[in-house]
Amino acid sequence: MKKFIKIPIILLFLGSFLHQASAEEVLTWQDCIKEAQKNHPDLISAEETVKQSEASKKITASTLFPQIKSNVDASTSETTTATAGITTSKTTDTYKYGVTGTQLLFDGTKTINDVKAASENVKAAQYNYRFTSTEVRLRLRTAFVNLLKAQELLNITQEIYNIRRGNLELITLRYESGTEHKGALLTAEANTTEAKFEIAQAKRALEVAQRELIKEMGRAQFSSVRVEGTFKVSNAVLERPDFEALAKNNPNLGKLIAQKNAASFGIKAAEANFFPQLSAQAGANRSSSEWPPEDDQWNAGLTLSFPIFEGGLRLAEVAKAKSVFNQAQANERSTKDSIILTLEQTWAALQDTVETVEVQKRFLDAAEERAKIAEAQYSLGLIQFDNWTIIEDDLVKTKKAFLEARAKALLAEANWVQAKGETLEYAD
Repeated sequence: MKKFIKIPIILLFLGSFLHQASAEEVLTWQDCIKEAQKNHPDLISAEETVKQSEASKKITASTLFPQIKSNVDASTSETTTATAGITTSKTTDTYKYGVTGTQLLFDGTKTINDVKAASENVKAAQYNYRFTSTEVRLRLRTAFVNLLKAQELLNITQEIYNIRRGNLELITLRYESGTEHKGALLTAEANTTEAKFEIAQAKRALEVAQRELIKEMGRAQFSSVRVEGTFKVSNAVLERPDFEALAKNNPNLGKLIAQKNAASFGIKAAEANFFPQLSAQAGANRSSSEWPPEDDQWNAGLTLSFPIFEGGLRLAEVAKAKSVFNQAQANERSTKDSIILTLEQTWAALQDTVETVEVQKRFLDAAEERAKIAEAQYSLGLIQFDNWTIIEDDLVKTKKAFLEARAKALLAEANWVQAKGETLEYAD
């Protein structure tokens, strides 16, 4: 009768589990990349910075084109006069409309250099977008690996629970038959309780990893997701590269080079302030006391302005521009040296983690084989409980260590890809 009661309960539990599993969205690495490219707020912000720099360039370049304005004026004035004690008032209406234009002819190439500096600022913003993309990719890949690890850890903890429960059943039988002491039974019960706790802990870690991935994809709402992937590191990253050549393509360095170039044009623009500025003006108007105005007027001329004394303003502007350039040059050199060092350090760390995976795999194979032998020996009474439980504990630790090593290898690969300056488009 008990069997018939248990079967529906088990089926109900399995049905609930399968429904929950089927409700989870399954994502590949490519799925995560595509969604982050469209929705990640950091990328959107960096893209808007590029648009702002492009608009700033157009604003600066607009000075090179004719500046044309139109105007329409209408006014009324009243004049009061007193003659021989008699006060008279006269009202005069004035109407005027016209067009005026101004064209910059010469300013010592100041505006041209300002435009060139703005062009370099656009490049800097574009490099900044690429650099932001590399950081987003690193965080996204880290979140992806963390969820992949959390999923696998949940499977491992369930395997460990099955091992602990089987051990508890075996020790219980031996204890009841008088061939095992109570300390062994209590230890097996504690191990089983710990295994249950680790399953619950792994489930909580899984939910945290899911939320991390959702955040890095740029989704506004949390949803339960799973990821599909392997713990295999690409063979391409195992070959020793040319670190200096890689550093030249790093977007962070490219941004600083563009900022240095902009600063060099800033010096030329500041020096151009010492030259006179020449502009041409022309205008055509109609005015009269009645609407529409009928009297034609026009004007044309040149304006030449030249600074004579401004309290050292322009000298200070040149000195500041040169200081900005020197600072940008120093930043470029420092960053380039740091990038090369980071590349070598990150590549070396990647090789260490990859080799560690192979070492841990050998330990796991050995631990599994020892556990099989020890379980058979314990069942036959050939070894004591204390020796057997040490071997079982070693198997549990080795399973976790192998998973941790594989996850670290993937994270080291992600750090290496980011150090190279690869953006989200880099899918390997």
